[in-house]
Amino acid sequence: MAPVASRRVRRRVRSSKQPDARGRSAEDWWWDRLAPRGSGYHLLQADSMLLVLPDLEPPRARVHRRARRRAPRSLARGPTAVAKPRTKPRPEPSLDQGLDSGWGDRIPLEVLVHIFGLLVAAHGPMPFLGRAARVCRHWHEATSHPSLWHTVTLSPSLVGRAGKGNLKGEKKLLACLEWLVPNRFSQLQSLTLIHWKSQVHSVLELVSKFCPRLTFLKLSDCHTVTAETLVMLARACCQLHSLDLHHSMDNCCPQLQVLQVSTGMNCNSTPLQLPVEALQKGCPQLQVLRLLNLIWLPKPCGRGVPQGPGFPSLEELCLAGSTCNFVSNEVLGRLLHRSPKLRLLDLRGCARVTPSGLCHLPCQELEQLYLGLYGISDGLTLAKDGSPLLTQKWYHTLRELDFSGQGFSEKDLEQALAVFSGTPGGLHPALCSLNLRGTRVTPSTVSSVISGCPGLLYLNLESCRCLPRGLKRVYRGLEEVQWCLEQLLTSPPSAREPT
Repeated sequence: MAPVASRRVRRRVRSSKQPDARGRSAEDWWWDRLAPRGSGYHLLQADSMLLVLPDLEPPRARVHRRARRRAPRSLARGPTAVAKPRTKPRPEPSLDQGLDSGWGDRIPLEVLVHIFGLLVAAHGPMPFLGRAARVCRHWHEATSHPSLWHTVTLSPSLVGRAGKGNLKGEKKLLACLEWLVPNRFSQLQSLTLIHWKSQVHSVLELVSKFCPRLTFLKLSDCHTVTAETLVMLARACCQLHSLDLHHSMDNCCPQLQVLQVSTGMNCNSTPLQLPVEALQKGCPQLQVLRLLNLIWLPKPCGRGVPQGPGFPSLEELCLAGSTCNFVSNEVLGRLLHRSPKLRLLDLRGCARVTPSGLCHLPCQELEQLYLGLYGISDGLTLAKDGSPLLTQKWYHTLRELDFSGQGFSEKDLEQALAVFSGTPGGLHPALCSLNLRGTRVTPSTVSSVISGCPGLLYLNLESCRCLPRGLKRVYRGLEEVQWCLEQLLTSPPSAREPT
């Protein structure tokens, strides 16, 4: 432990008598020069420093009182003699002494808001800001700053109690929010509601009116969440990009048929966890699911957990994205393991999905299949075989097929597209759109496809390295497709060599 002398602080005390100028030392002269009388400052001297500090209280007028004469002691000392306690008279306060407003009023407003911001970041704005606003007017002004109300978590005070107690707590909190939301939540960005049973619609209605900057909403264990409520919020809060319905989706949208979530083409954000099984349970009538340009991950279901109910009425699934995503064969199986009515499957950008995973899907009448990779296949190991598994399963119903950017070999593509040239029973295939951009398709394979599909109206052969120069382009309409067939059939063998 450090010696006591090292922590000793000396405060300069001036005597009431003014010393003679000739008898003053240099030390006294410096002390009077740094903190003259009446300046409101005093000096503190430590071992290695000299501090000039302001007086926290105005100096009080010194009261001079005459010393009272001591009364002579009584010589009689007996059991009945009782000594009277000495009482000191209270000094009367001087008229020039003002009221001390406290240190809180001396802190600048910007500094006080920053201090409150640190507390809000650690413990949340409620109930701290509500209690701090009652201290004084200065603190009330600081707590009303909108920057302190960016992230709010609201939960009724009687969580976990039965019935009427919980409803009473919700109504009491809702009455406070009717004033708080319009006056404090103008810059609210993140809102979390926990254990709300009956007033969710009323709270979200207030948020939709006064919180246009809301970007994140989490409803944890909340009941009475309807599709109309979410649509109302989505229309009012245009910046909303994250919605978490944790344990709040039990039959919340039983009649929902179309669900679409899309972002910008160059949107870089953290992956969104999608509760696949909870979505299947909450939206059993879903027919169209579109997650476009969205980087998402399925929420882990754990070991031994049975598969969800699936989407038995799903007809369209679009998971297309401009960047490589995390959709794999396992994720696709969790989504479509009970979707026999699927007609459209858009997996553009899903480089992790392989033909072996697609062939196990329960849908038997797929009409549109998009597996194109547009500029995102660089550095990825793509499957070189397996395309015949897809065409052999759906050749009788496929109307549109997209293989652009895939790494299938020439022989593999020849086997896959050969099924469209010789259909059993003399029926022509229904294929009318074929995208082979950037693949290794050969001229003989293209000729057989055009000959076997008289209804082909769109053919994309751009960047096909095995085709001759002059034929690597897009053909639209029946006439252009037939012209491409004539060029392939009439050109000499030397011109068919790849360039």
